[in-house]
Amino acid sequence: MVTLDQVRARSTQAISGLIPVVQEAARRLVDRSYGRGVPIVITQGLRTIAEQDALYAQGRTRPGAIVTNARGGFSNHNYGVALDFALLLPDGRSVSWDMTRDGNGNGQADWMEVVEEAKRLGFSWGGDWVSFKDYPHLEMTFGLTTAQYRSGRRPTQAQLDAAMEVIRKGEDAPMTEAEKQAFAALQKQVEEQAQLIQSLLVQKEAPAWAKPTIDKLVRLGYLSDPIGNHSFMRMAVVLDRAGLFGK
Repeated sequence: MVTLDQVRARSTQAISGLIPVVQEAARRLVDRSYGRGVPIVITQGLRTIAEQDALYAQGRTRPGAIVTNARGGFSNHNYGVALDFALLLPDGRSVSWDMTRDGNGNGQADWMEVVEEAKRLGFSWGGDWVSFKDYPHLEMTFGLTTAQYRSGRRPTQAQLDAAMEVIRKGEDAPMTEAEKQAFAALQKQVEEQAQLIQSLLVQKEAPAWAKPTIDKLVRLGYLSDPIGNHSFMRMAVVLDRAGLFGK
């Protein structure tokens, strides 16, 4: 399975153009989605006015399907407060926009699990729009319209602080079911490793090279049980060969 570091790396560039508070929310969305067994990639963050105009032309004056109704300056992407995401497939390279995919097998669509986490972080989802639904789209507008952004308005410090409070609210939230399962699996693995180490340290039967010495110590009453770790048996053999325990 693709690691969290690999998942984070796939989104670093797209996240970098967002304003700092939205960057933080985007990073946490990547982490929280991964914690639910749903790796994602942020495919688009900040979009320049020229890039927005080129996207608007698609399906109108340029080949392709219409993917946006917003000209340059009329999209929240142009102000670093919006992003698009996709599901990252197990190979760590391919992406999917399949909203019915249940890659973690928990009976819930992966896409909607991401949307759920996004809303907890304070994002609005384009899938909730009434007219032109934009399912990969998430935004955090701070109550400002694109007209206000075009006029030069920006979020106040109080608005940014309030958004950060929402983002941090889930830090102590209970583990999700996927996180609980992952934690239980990790606990089991640790227990199995501990048992393996213990079995290596404490040998219930002396190996052939130590058996004569251990049997002698039991016979002489120095040991009540022929059990010990490798270091103990090695030291006992050395002392026995030195004549400490007699012939």
